[in-house]
Amino acid sequence: MSASASASADLPQTPEPQTPAPHTPEPPPDGAAGTWPAPARRPTGRDVARLAGVSQATVSLVFSGSEAGSRVSDATRERVREAARSLGYRPQAAGRQLRLGRSGMILLAVPNLLGPFFGRVLEGVHEEAGRHGLAVVVSSGWGSATLAEAATTSRFDGLLICSPDDSQLGELPADTPAVFLDADPGTDRARPTIELDVAGGMRAAVEHLAALGHRRIGRLRSIHSAYTFRVRQAAFEQAVAELGLDVVELGVRLNEGHPAARNVARGMLERPDAPRAVICDDDVVASGVYQAAAELGVRVPDDLSVVGMDNVAVAALLAPPLTTVDLPGEELGRAGTAALAGLLRGERVAPPPPLATSLVLRSSTAAAR
Repeated sequence: MSASASASADLPQTPEPQTPAPHTPEPPPDGAAGTWPAPARRPTGRDVARLAGVSQATVSLVFSGSEAGSRVSDATRERVREAARSLGYRPQAAGRQLRLGRSGMILLAVPNLLGPFFGRVLEGVHEEAGRHGLAVVVSSGWGSATLAEAATTSRFDGLLICSPDDSQLGELPADTPAVFLDADPGTDRARPTIELDVAGGMRAAVEHLAALGHRRIGRLRSIHSAYTFRVRQAAFEQAVAELGLDVVELGVRLNEGHPAARNVARGMLERPDAPRAVICDDDVVASGVYQAAAELGVRVPDDLSVVGMDNVAVAALLAPPLTTVDLPGEELGRAGTAALAGLLRGERVAPPPPLATSLVLRSSTAAAR
């Protein structure tokens, strides 16, 4: 061996870097390359009948949910149910609903799926629908024609129509169970309407700012033609007239969200006669006011008091937290769904009083300077 070879052999050896082996995916559970096993076949009524030693008709009667099931003896009924339990059999709801002439689904039609308030309504609808064994489908962007079409199909047992604007209202078939939410009670006197006391909420907002010494009130109002916004506007105009307040008003498109509200609010705050208190038709618009104020160096609430409406989640997250009118969307959804479930049972539904609203005081309002 040469001297150089001997010297290199005495040096510490650095291991060669190892190239990680390429990842090999685990084979599918059935071991067949490139395939996955099909789900196990669901047990059927035929399987239950075979195990229980009865006819398929008897199995259908046991799980029919109707009076017909009482014709089966207790012993046979228990034998069928035990066979179903051992097989993991679940009767198909669709079959029962077909026999009853029902789909088990209701349609909730809202103006804008992205509107946070309608998320509150949907929460209440889902909660109450579950109590009545109903599933909920939500739709937005509908017009009178599409709503009438939905009413004439067998896809939905009934309709919940929330905060419709004038273009979305049309004549529904007389035999369609429907309930209106946050809508004009004169829209369809043959059907229930669940109202919110939005007028009372607006009056409370105006009175709160007046009590803080504000004599000039700004208002960012929705330009949509829905009944709920007409009521808010009428209540605002009456309250400021009674209190002798000056008003600066601008319209905003609620469906265009925060950016549109910010642009309109900036235009209001840049005026030489800009108000130092603003009431908004919803909390998203109020968040646009916050942004416009920050860009102009206007402090909330030191320089500008802001009041929203809806009391959605964003209201408590703004800095400072937003004073707003709470519209109980969850309660509205629950009440409407309970009324619709009553109609589906063939009951007469009594008109409830408007649901109470309340002013939630946070940190976005202060005494006028």
